[in-house]
Amino acid sequence: MSLETLTLEHLPDTHKAHLAFFRNVQNASFLHEQLLARNADFEYAFIDASVIISRLQVLSAVFRATTTLVHGTLKTPNVHSEVVASLTSSNNIAEAYRRFGVSPATRDLIVVKVTFPSATSPEPSSAESVWSHLKEHVLGEAADLTDEALVAITDLSKIRKYYKLNGLNWLDSVEDERARRKELESLILGGMALRGI
Repeated sequence: MSLETLTLEHLPDTHKAHLAFFRNVQNASFLHEQLLARNADFEYAFIDASVIISRLQVLSAVFRATTTLVHGTLKTPNVHSEVVASLTSSNNIAEAYRRFGVSPATRDLIVVKVTFPSATSPEPSSAESVWSHLKEHVLGEAADLTDEALVAITDLSKIRKYYKLNGLNWLDSVEDERARRKELESLILGGMALRGI
């Protein structure tokens, strides 16, 4: 297991998104404290994996956040907090952090690091240095971020509550679990896309 690095087609080659997934994290409270302290060494999007239904959901949030970064329209302090805020279907940023960000109770963690040249850091962090830092500071088991891995840990009741998807009788009547998850994913991605419009 290691860091997965993606080149984002809509961005210059200098912009990369690095993804990591950790199971059974033992130090979520420490990571949460680093974010609250605005420790620049921990500038990551730390996402509670229990409220993520698919890999595509994470990639959609990364796409939206990096697009706002390039266009200079961030609504949060940085691209990493923007990734977390982009997961919600509402405009309440504080609520997005509470629902989708790391908390002391987080057990499974998705980490996103977007690297790009800036005035303060003309040479962005390499994938190797990002992975080295994560291995040192995240006490958990590295795993591949796949839809299959997420099935085992997704809290569907929380997801349905957060995206206001309770009481959809047609969805509840879908008997095939995979088909129901695909329908949920479509509804969630639609809600994320419509946020702020």
